[in-house]
Amino acid sequence: MANTPLILAIDNGTQSVRALLFDQQGNLHGKGKQEIEPYFSEHPGWAEQHPDYFWRNLGLACQALWQSTDATPDQVAGVTVTTQRGTVINLDKHGQPLRPAIIWLDQRHARVDGPIKGPWGLLFKLARLEDTIERFREKTQANWIAQNQPELWAQTHKFLLLSGYLNYRLTGEYKDSTGSQVGYLPFDYKKQQWAGSRDFKWQAMPITRDMLPDLVRPGETLGQLIPDAANHLGLPAGLPVIAAASDKACEILGSGGLSPDIGCMSYGTTATINTTNHRYIEPTRFMPPYPSALPGHYSTEVMIYRGFWMVSWFKKEFGLREQKLAEQRGIEPEVLFDELVNSVPPGSMGLMLQPYWSPGVRQPGPEAKGSIIGFGDVHTRAHLYRAILEGLAYALREGKERIEKRSGQRIRRLRVAGGGSQSDAAMQLTADIFGLPAERPHTYETSGLGAAIDAAVGLGLHPDFDTAVREMTRVGQVFTPSEQATELYQRLYSEVYLDMYPRLQPLYRKIRNITGYPK
Repeated sequence: MANTPLILAIDNGTQSVRALLFDQQGNLHGKGKQEIEPYFSEHPGWAEQHPDYFWRNLGLACQALWQSTDATPDQVAGVTVTTQRGTVINLDKHGQPLRPAIIWLDQRHARVDGPIKGPWGLLFKLARLEDTIERFREKTQANWIAQNQPELWAQTHKFLLLSGYLNYRLTGEYKDSTGSQVGYLPFDYKKQQWAGSRDFKWQAMPITRDMLPDLVRPGETLGQLIPDAANHLGLPAGLPVIAAASDKACEILGSGGLSPDIGCMSYGTTATINTTNHRYIEPTRFMPPYPSALPGHYSTEVMIYRGFWMVSWFKKEFGLREQKLAEQRGIEPEVLFDELVNSVPPGSMGLMLQPYWSPGVRQPGPEAKGSIIGFGDVHTRAHLYRAILEGLAYALREGKERIEKRSGQRIRRLRVAGGGSQSDAAMQLTADIFGLPAERPHTYETSGLGAAIDAAVGLGLHPDFDTAVREMTRVGQVFTPSEQATELYQRLYSEVYLDMYPRLQPLYRKIRNITGYPK
């Protein structure tokens, strides 16, 4: 143990910051977890957090790590960072934050003044993409800041994602990973570099190239740990800081998803299904695949924006009994919530949920809302809870079939990670709805493990990614589909669920026109 080289992976998610020590076999040698407030909101729909808050909690997570392990700082061979996607930070010329970070959950909208000018505008009109581009411009945080806080935007020296900010704090250099660039930025997803000078994105937002960090590929060195950062993390100065990727991309790599026949599902705040592909394949037309944590590859992703947030919502609004009972018994509340799910038969006695609780861009569209149909006097909150889990699995199965159609590649295996994957009941109904075995990775910390795999290759602890994934990932528990449940779910999915959105979409549009929501 004393001579084992270790990798410190920092995983800054939406609800916690975790400091994780992995060895080159993918074993976890220590963990420090610091719960965080995802955001504060000064106005309805806003979601912000102070950048220094993330940095402080990163340090607290590291303090907790060193108290939890027999490993020592001198064993650490390198540091790597993976973070939530789409959270942006303005820095002045001294590297100081100018305003709170705008979190990816933020719902504010910028003003759009007319169409994109020139050939791009004509092209979007001919392709009937004007609404899509307008929503892109509305959601671009840089546009809102420039319009509403022009003095602050004029002082902005660098405009970074959270990953770029933390890497700057670690190394003193404005560098970030190509694998982390998921957001409203002038990024070319096909070439995985900043957009060319003629790209429409430069017209669609006020960002200039010198405001952005330099990019390196996952597994490459971003810089060395500077003394202040080393002290903050409890490590020696000068250690290499290796580029990883966004948390979802790292989760796929940490689940062992190297090929397009493995569907990697994330049951997190945002629920996703992804495959890794060396080809650029848009899962929905004109919606790009995201950069993979595997250099030069793409994550073909379908996303359910609110995802397992809906489960958290249910527990908050209807699950107080289970939480109090779990506290009295000294067990985890999830045990009792699984009992709640298992008290209801597959199909929730006809209760069906469509989980579009936040509008989308194309599929679903901006008018989308959630819906629940099939209520009867037999239904209880247990049926509602199971229907939420089933609805998420239906939506992700639809995403799977969309990816298969676009790629021409069948998905034959499922790997399920994220907080929701710790529920045996959720894993079993996922296997039943997909009609495929649902595999749980050997560690819950798949995002951190994926980042550690990037670092292990970058540090030369493994010669290549195939070797690193083979040595550092493995399958844990496998949930096999029940033939009877799968037959029932197949009919509910094909005969009911797939019709819900097309039939309700006109009503959603009317609701939007009448109420103005969703905006």
